[in-house]
Amino acid sequence: MNSAPLRIQLSWDDPATGDRREPRLTLPIALGRDFNGMPTEIQGHPVSRMVLNSLEVSHFHALIDQDSGGLVVIDQNSRNGSFLNGTRVVVNNRASLANGDTLQIGPYQITVNFGARTQVPAPSGNSQIFFNPNTQLPDPSQPSPQPIVPGRGDPAGHPSFPPPVFQASEVAVQDLHATGLPVDEVDYVAVGAGLGSFVWVDFLRISGVKSSQIAALGIEAQPYSRYKQLCLSSQIPLHERLRSNSDSCPDNIWGWPSYALREAWHDLVRGRLGEAFGYLWQVFAEPTFAQTYTPRAGNVFDSLDREAKRIGWEQIFRYGSVRSIRKTTDGRYCIAYSRTRGGRRDHAFLVARYVHIATGYPAIKFLPDLQAYRERTNDFKSVVNAYEPHDHVYEQLEQRGGTVLIRGRGIVASRIVQRLYEARKNNPQIRLVHLMRSPRPQGNKFGKSQRLVKHHYEFQPFNWPKACWGGELRATLEKADPQQRQRLIADWGGTTTADRRDWKRIVDEGVNQGWYKIEFGEVERVEREQDCVITYIQEKKFKGQMRLEADFIIDATGLDAKVTANPLLNDLVTQYSLPLNTLGRLSVSNDFELVEMRGSRGRMYAAGAITLGGPYAAVDSFLGLQYAALQSVDGIASTKAPGIGRLNLVGSSTQWLKWIANQSPC
Repeated sequence: MNSAPLRIQLSWDDPATGDRREPRLTLPIALGRDFNGMPTEIQGHPVSRMVLNSLEVSHFHALIDQDSGGLVVIDQNSRNGSFLNGTRVVVNNRASLANGDTLQIGPYQITVNFGARTQVPAPSGNSQIFFNPNTQLPDPSQPSPQPIVPGRGDPAGHPSFPPPVFQASEVAVQDLHATGLPVDEVDYVAVGAGLGSFVWVDFLRISGVKSSQIAALGIEAQPYSRYKQLCLSSQIPLHERLRSNSDSCPDNIWGWPSYALREAWHDLVRGRLGEAFGYLWQVFAEPTFAQTYTPRAGNVFDSLDREAKRIGWEQIFRYGSVRSIRKTTDGRYCIAYSRTRGGRRDHAFLVARYVHIATGYPAIKFLPDLQAYRERTNDFKSVVNAYEPHDHVYEQLEQRGGTVLIRGRGIVASRIVQRLYEARKNNPQIRLVHLMRSPRPQGNKFGKSQRLVKHHYEFQPFNWPKACWGGELRATLEKADPQQRQRLIADWGGTTTADRRDWKRIVDEGVNQGWYKIEFGEVERVEREQDCVITYIQEKKFKGQMRLEADFIIDATGLDAKVTANPLLNDLVTQYSLPLNTLGRLSVSNDFELVEMRGSRGRMYAAGAITLGGPYAAVDSFLGLQYAALQSVDGIASTKAPGIGRLNLVGSSTQWLKWIANQSPC
């Protein structure tokens, strides 16, 4: 072996969170699940040990080292094997590595970089797109949210809010009144006022809590407003179907009648017998004999409107942008928020015993090379994110034709492909190039189960195995310790798309007819040349540079739930030294309580994507939000909180009948 140490960079997206990791390590490099199970030294050279926390990864899975021919990867007789650029390493358990190669070990797809390489210019700002606080639309010109500094004014230039008293970890209520700003008190506050807040408030209402005891703080009166906008931008119109289950009904905790039954009844009374019985057959036979049923977006939003009116959401909702949260000296919580009254912005405080935080995703992921391109060129039309409003792309393509390059291969990318397929009916001169970092030779495994892969898409009806919602996998995760949870979530998670026949047919048709092409490579840079955008990549097959020309680039890589991207959460974590879980999200108990925030008279809970890595996997799904709400409300009821009771058989049945009759819960 060469005695001169060589450093190389390994790059991969975390299979649980999608976060990018790019460590630079010195050869030799051991890859495996067990840090202590990997060697510390090989032939006198210290070993860099990299832990890949997955049950698909062996204790000591593979070694990257040098020999007389250059760099090699040596599989250590691992149980599931190692794959280099989509091909299993079998000859003498070793294969030569070239710059830009991709090594798949379990759910990890690792790009190896060690030669001379053109670096992607680093964007001066974040490679994220934040939501405009006024419109709630993704706004590429929106700056990164600034940290909250009590007593120094807020980013919008409003002086001394939160006030200097918020520099303390505990605030006296009388000090709040001394500021001269409005101070109100309620028992329950939902911070966010989105779907997570709505579901929690719904549970409180059917558990006996009066609407006058609850406040939901947010900046959109409709709890599904941001979710709906993201659906529309990512080309899911109201008549299209969401990736959700029939009985995942955020308007009805009992899940019956399910969306499938409601849709079947709607068609039955209109004489459409085939469609009606088709939905019922789907639910009965899915997924083995029929395609999994999923509800139409418009039907879900209509049902939420009905339930919002029934529980008095209009009286509960309060317009306000929450700036900071502090404990009070009497064991409760104080929320500092800004609001608009009569066209003028002012500030106020809300003191509560029980606080629920469901702020959703604070930002949209945007690939750094695309962010760098937009900063250099100021071109926001040719390079877009799938979650930004970008209808101009499809309008221009239908008029003139052209080529679209798609980045990402999850559910949003599939929906973009479908939308472009529909556009081709108006103009067949539309071509798709789908750029993926590396091939996907096989899907994730767990036990005896393995996901189907076709055309390098990994298929699964929902974003998690169904048993994560209420079955065996849910119980397994709840009982696991933090390290085991990280391992399980890595194995169950990853980028998948819905197992839909129409999407598979579209890709098959596109590949066979030549208008849909899949390319693999690591992006070096993106440039503007005349009337098109050029993506330069290190191509996998021939190991050389390649140019991909396109009229438009659509980034479909997803959303960002980092705690640090949300000033409110970041301030809370910093002020109270709150622990984060192994995935960098808020650490919650099995009933979703932020235990470190517990006061003598109150408790604080969280829900949604900001809790991923805790006791529940599918935290950002409809049913996941319902489960988190059920657990937290049940925990609140055990404290004998004001006006709340546990739902027993009689109470639950009574509330279901009230739901059927569309009567107020209490």
